[in-house]
Amino acid sequence: MPIIAGVDLGGTAVNYTLLDFEGRFLIDGLCEYPARSVEGPEVCLQQIEAGLAIAVRTAGVELSEVAVVGLDTPGPASATGVLSAKGSTNFVHPAWAGLDLPAALSAKLGRPVTYLNDGNAGALWGHVSIFGADKHKTSISAIVGTGLGGGVIVNDQVVKGRDGFGGELGHVLLPYHDLPGLEGATPRCNCGRIGDLESVCSLTAIRNLLLPHFLARHPGHELGALPVADAAKRVRGRAEAGDVMCREIFQVQARALGLFFDQMVNVFDPDALIVGGGAIEASAVFQRWFVAEIRAGMPAQRAEQADIPIHLMPNGDSAGARGAALDALTFARTSTFVS
Repeated sequence: MPIIAGVDLGGTAVNYTLLDFEGRFLIDGLCEYPARSVEGPEVCLQQIEAGLAIAVRTAGVELSEVAVVGLDTPGPASATGVLSAKGSTNFVHPAWAGLDLPAALSAKLGRPVTYLNDGNAGALWGHVSIFGADKHKTSISAIVGTGLGGGVIVNDQVVKGRDGFGGELGHVLLPYHDLPGLEGATPRCNCGRIGDLESVCSLTAIRNLLLPHFLARHPGHELGALPVADAAKRVRGRAEAGDVMCREIFQVQARALGLFFDQMVNVFDPDALIVGGGAIEASAVFQRWFVAEIRAGMPAQRAEQADIPIHLMPNGDSAGARGAALDALTFARTSTFVS
């Protein structure tokens, strides 16, 4: 039986999963390999190939059984995976600019390669893991990481848009003046917008905006003695432990998600809202607090919409690879060359 590979390519690591034609995953948890993307596509593609060989050995199958590869990457890229000519935060080597990455990987591996951006891939996995397949459901996923990724699934289909920018949820503008504790702050996103979701709800937002803003309100806090980049990485752990200032920072992020989800509820009337990423990679107690704060940040809903559930993204670190594999499986099931 043919095997489907899911490849989640980030700036520093590649994460793999394998899927059979019955939809069963053959790898549990993370299967990572260094990406070396800073050295350019030639080196990175070789890394993907080497890591895939390790993944199939881990799963106890043969490389020859892999029929299709599903790839996901951060953007900006077209719907078919052509990287932006202006470059990318994750792929800084000049040879990446304008590269048709799926075509290049297909030539390297000698197999068809399908493509989703990483937010859409994670959203697809979250949707299918919650609803299964062919249920005609709609979900919105927000994945909090270095930036803010996510995706929109409508009637079980990923919304990609005309040029592949569908589901760029991090750049949806918010009424950020309504966020508690953010008075006097101006949230600027790397994309140039002021007040979009990513500008207040991401690790970058903690480093650039929230931590400096709240340290000024908490003089003498021990994180103030560290370089801001190092301190920002410790905020979630401190918040989980009950640190007052760090909880305030995560309250802003949760309430921002509440405002965002409110907009999505009024546009799509979804069956579920899904939250993933580093913000929820914490204890169950912290997760419950964070979801409650999201709910508290949502303006009053219609009675018919008040019960829309907020789920946590399953298999957080491997969600992208799993979604990419599911997308490739759909392609493989409708392709004549796969027997």
